[in-house]
Amino acid sequence: MKCISVYTNDFEVFSDIYEKVLETPLAENEETQVEGVTVMESGDVPENYLDKMKTKPEVVVMKVKDKDITILQHRNLFEIFIPVNESVVH
Repeated sequence: MKCISVYTNDFEVFSDIYEKVLETPLAENEETQVEGVTVMESGDVPENYLDKMKTKPEVVVMKVKDKDITILQHRNLFEIFIPVNESVVH
């Protein structure tokens, strides 16, 4: 799974920029700003990372079912997990 990190703890801000983040072309480990929020392409993560994080009580798990995207929120970070076989508009 591909991971995109969004550095904010404000759900409203994240919701406002979510679509723009998905449309922003990023190379692996590239960092940029989307409406003043730092966004980073964190590369591929193993499936077990996602499973492990889902079990932690401080982690909020959200699913975008029509796109098979999982979003984790913890501390000042949202992590967007996109299946590698899923093509995102870049």
